[in-house]
Amino acid sequence: MKPFESPLLSFGGVDANSTARLIAAASDLALVVDKQGIIRDVAFGNDELVPDGYEGWVGRRWTDIVTVESRAKVEALLIDASAEAAQKWRHVNHPVSGGIDMPVLYSAIKVGHEGRVVAFGRDLRSLSSLQQRLVDAQQSIERDYAKLRQLETRYRLLFQMTSEAVLIVEAGSQRVMEANPAALRLLGPSPKALVGRTFPEGFDEAGMQSVQDLLASVRAAGRADDVRVRLADDGRELQVAASLVRQDNAALFLVRLSHRAVEHTTSGLHQALLDVMEHVPDGFVLTDESGRILTANHAFLDLSQLASVEQARGEPLERWLGRPGVDFKVLMVNLRQHGSVRLFSTLVRGEHGSDVEVEISAVSVPHGETPCLGFTVRGISRRIEADPRLGRELPRSVEQLTGLVGRVSLKELVRESTDLIEKLCIEAALELTHDNRASAAEMLGLSRQSLYVKLRRYSIGDLNAEHEDIETED
Repeated sequence: MKPFESPLLSFGGVDANSTARLIAAASDLALVVDKQGIIRDVAFGNDELVPDGYEGWVGRRWTDIVTVESRAKVEALLIDASAEAAQKWRHVNHPVSGGIDMPVLYSAIKVGHEGRVVAFGRDLRSLSSLQQRLVDAQQSIERDYAKLRQLETRYRLLFQMTSEAVLIVEAGSQRVMEANPAALRLLGPSPKALVGRTFPEGFDEAGMQSVQDLLASVRAAGRADDVRVRLADDGRELQVAASLVRQDNAALFLVRLSHRAVEHTTSGLHQALLDVMEHVPDGFVLTDESGRILTANHAFLDLSQLASVEQARGEPLERWLGRPGVDFKVLMVNLRQHGSVRLFSTLVRGEHGSDVEVEISAVSVPHGETPCLGFTVRGISRRIEADPRLGRELPRSVEQLTGLVGRVSLKELVRESTDLIEKLCIEAALELTHDNRASAAEMLGLSRQSLYVKLRRYSIGDLNAEHEDIETED
């Protein structure tokens, strides 16, 4: 500390009041403490700093109005001030009832010959708040970094352990940025020999062009069908799939090379069976166990009004099949319970709004290499109706009605049954009265006007006869 050069000249005429104002103005909080450490006076230079209960500070020891960990610092301040040693600033906390401790930075100096000490305090609450916000921000960043490290570890582990060859390729230059061990075994003898090379490389001429077309399609549309290629050195077949991802404003290709699908592809009769399923006039859909579409044939794409199988792949079959929230759930429950379902009546909802009535037969294959579900979808909207001359339509049996439970709401089921019974009763009354509508209305307990309304509703008999009856009555 460097003192004033002429203190007597500068402050010789300053009285006690002026000195008190000077001390209060120079600090946020000032304490006058006697040689026993008892507070004799308190001044606040900042009204916002005044704590509750500060009136009781006067007459108490300074160490009694601070927190436990701050008492040693107060004693050190008093010792330094009495010894007229170099003043040190110390951080002291004052307890606040029902709130956060009030931090104050103190420096003490001995004044006069009676051992009095004046402690100058600076409010640290704003600094403490900034420090706490900094700590919170650092902890938040650390948590985010921890999550990123965990994600990266899982990604690296999956990337290294997968049995399929996977490459990360820069979309602009088409240079290989990363390659997993399976890709190194398949395409390159060492990481240095593969990473940094231009992709595609190592395929025959037709394969190189197919992969280039695949990457171009993915770059333009975001997805494309897989392609099959051959390695140039040993002629092995590979299936190549690619997708586009973005990272730090850069486009990357995620390329997957698989020979498993080709190795397990059956030939001969099995391949012929696959071709038949692709071109059969009935729809065929293959899904995973949760009902998400793996592949579908052309007939199902026509029913659902889709342009390509890529629009359906990965989507839930429920999006197009069945009444929303009803049919598909019933179908899946029966399929899981019995393993197969036959002639399940429902409808296919087209992508552009058309509905087609269909019958579903389905089977579950849970123990194959890839557990899946198979669905055949046959349209029945064009079936020839029975000849109306063969007889009147009979009401549904109890078994038929109960079979609709779960596929048709109770309200619709009751309304359909009520309408059918009402129609049959009206027809029976007309037959018993030889088409005398006045007698039929009396027999049914209806007014003639109500009967005519129901005749028009169900299209029963000659509707022009209604007018003739009314004119005759008049």
